[in-house]
Amino acid sequence: MTTTDEVRQALGRVGIWMPPPARIGLDPQAYARAIEEAGFGSVWVPGVNEENDLAALEPLLSATGRLVVASGIASVWTWAPRELAAGAERLAARYPGRFILGLGVSHAPLVEAAGQAYVRPLAKMRQFLGELPATPAPVVLAALGPKMLELSRDRAVGAHPYFSPPEHTGFARSVLGAAPLLVPEQAVALAAGAEGQAAGREYAKYYLKLPNYTSNLLRFGFGEADIADGGSDRLISAVVPAGPQAVLARVREHLDAGADHVLVQPVLPGGGFAAGQLSELASVLGELLR
Repeated sequence: MTTTDEVRQALGRVGIWMPPPARIGLDPQAYARAIEEAGFGSVWVPGVNEENDLAALEPLLSATGRLVVASGIASVWTWAPRELAAGAERLAARYPGRFILGLGVSHAPLVEAAGQAYVRPLAKMRQFLGELPATPAPVVLAALGPKMLELSRDRAVGAHPYFSPPEHTGFARSVLGAAPLLVPEQAVALAAGAEGQAAGREYAKYYLKLPNYTSNLLRFGFGEADIADGGSDRLISAVVPAGPQAVLARVREHLDAGADHVLVQPVLPGGGFAAGQLSELASVLGELLR
């Protein structure tokens, strides 16, 4: 089994978080090669909620030689533990040390829209982990609050916070301790000024409707007024830094606060994933890449 230190070494300091490539019109293999060639250590893909979603990660692995690929996340509400473990084991066996199984409890609106009751998500995660067969794929949990972070420390190899500021990264590290992985996501807008602020606002408006994220922001210095009406300028600047200097500084802040690996998600003025900015992003973050 791959050790936590081996995963940490394979990841490096910076990776990419992005929607499923095929879903946004990208060739998965070509884009995975571009990510690897740009020097990023990993790519994390959300919405891994059924067998086809998990299978869609394999082209990213097969097209590259060292890129780490992760489910970011697989929802515990949509999978049977044995089926997910079997799929993860296949990928981990074919690509040793290069696949991470990211698990999460998703969000009440998404789970309820699928016809399930979003009840006791922490207990649901504990139950799922208890029923998940052992797999060579390292398991990381999407975690924001202290109890899920503690579960990440005790039952997984680490935590993957999303839509969280560097202050949360410092808090998460204090809960996890030194050994577990800490892999936060950070959305960024390479455009500076009003254009970058607009990109951040468009990106954030969806997440500011999800209680898991808003509750977390309230723990770290933001008030209800910051969250209302699409987010205050202060909040938007905090969750989506705009401009090359701010982007580099924010990634450094996460690393300095205790992150092992920061997942950068470049966003366009419309809030979508900025696939064409990969080279520019690599140039901005060059000193942090491989």
